[in-house]
Amino acid sequence: MKVNFLGTGTSQGIPIIGSDHPVCLSSDNKDKRLRVSIWVRWDDCSYVIDCGPDFRQQMLRANCKKVDAILFTHEHADHTAGIDDIRPFNFRMGEMPFYGHPRVIENIKNRFDYIFQTENKYPGAPSVKTYEVINDSPFILGGKKIIPINALHGDLQVFGYRIDDFAYLTDVKTIEDKEIAKLKNLKVLVVNALREEPHFSHFSLQEALDFIALVKPEKAYLTHISHIMGFHEDVQKKLPENVFLAYDELEITI
Repeated sequence: MKVNFLGTGTSQGIPIIGSDHPVCLSSDNKDKRLRVSIWVRWDDCSYVIDCGPDFRQQMLRANCKKVDAILFTHEHADHTAGIDDIRPFNFRMGEMPFYGHPRVIENIKNRFDYIFQTENKYPGAPSVKTYEVINDSPFILGGKKIIPINALHGDLQVFGYRIDDFAYLTDVKTIEDKEIAKLKNLKVLVVNALREEPHFSHFSLQEALDFIALVKPEKAYLTHISHIMGFHEDVQKKLPENVFLAYDELEITI
């Protein structure tokens, strides 16, 4: 299984429009972060988790020509605003399956109502088929079991996903013990770490490191990173030897 980090930034991306912050002015490509998303593939199967406003750019940059389904963690714009750009996949492959919490599916239907019109639908509009993800109800994609991981992003429910020995969690602030139990014996854990200072709805760096120490994966990668975390190379030097700051276009094999 291969995992490509399509984006590793927070909701504004890095650089932030109009910002003179040193990280936003960095010439290091590892400090340039699109909105958070990953592309996961095995055999002939290809899946994306979250479809933010940089989706088109991410697909072109990664040379991704096939997406079998999109899984959503939650409904915030940095995770869903790129939905209209699934159209090239529709034209080649037909309906795009969407997987998400029932609340997320309903939110998408309200915000992108033109996609779901049954009468007089514009011929070029995206075409999707929705599937509800329910906690404690794993489902099968591409022959693999997908295990939803329930967590809270402040007060908002979000889903992470475990696939074999890999798990992806973003926008997490708190998570119950029974959900943490679903993350045992991982080879790779990806988890959000916004910045060093505490935040009301995201793990700080120390909270993410404490969570990694609790879960004990073989390796962990940090994502959903703010510019105020600091320069990539400086932050990486502070991390434990099995923890890595993810960056855009990083690809790992599990």
